[in-house]
Amino acid sequence: MKLTSPAFEDNGKIPSKYTCDGQNINPTLLISDVPDDAKTLVLIMDDPDIPQFVKQKFHTQIWDHWIVFNIPPHTREIPEGKNPPGDLGRNTGGNNSYGGPCPPDREHRYFFKLYALDTELDLPEGVTKAEVEKAMKDHILAEAKLMGRYERVKS
Repeated sequence: MKLTSPAFEDNGKIPSKYTCDGQNINPTLLISDVPDDAKTLVLIMDDPDIPQFVKQKFHTQIWDHWIVFNIPPHTREIPEGKNPPGDLGRNTGGNNSYGGPCPPDREHRYFFKLYALDTELDLPEGVTKAEVEKAMKDHILAEAKLMGRYERVKS
């Protein structure tokens, strides 16, 4: 399975348009080679590079930017600025939506992770990433990652 974006290459720089410094919308994502027996897809975007003060304030080790589950397995494109069909989870900021990169200190890595599952997740909208990950354990058929980097320009 593959996850790519025409907006940036894997390990490349995420354009500011997709961050808190720009329009704060999601980039276009392209999905390919989904297993034929997949029942749903899960998309998670997170940032493991948050500083200690953020970890302490929000009681987390990783900042979750975007969680979408029960995406139809035939989905091949997530258009710019649009959520894919499916259910939205709650990000660390407390919203059921995309929250763009907004690193407070230095360049961070942002991981877009796509999972093909053999089941639909029986979860309500607004669940956390931890709840989604727990529910999808033992149901992952394939996974793909796309990593982008972003550092805010200091004025």
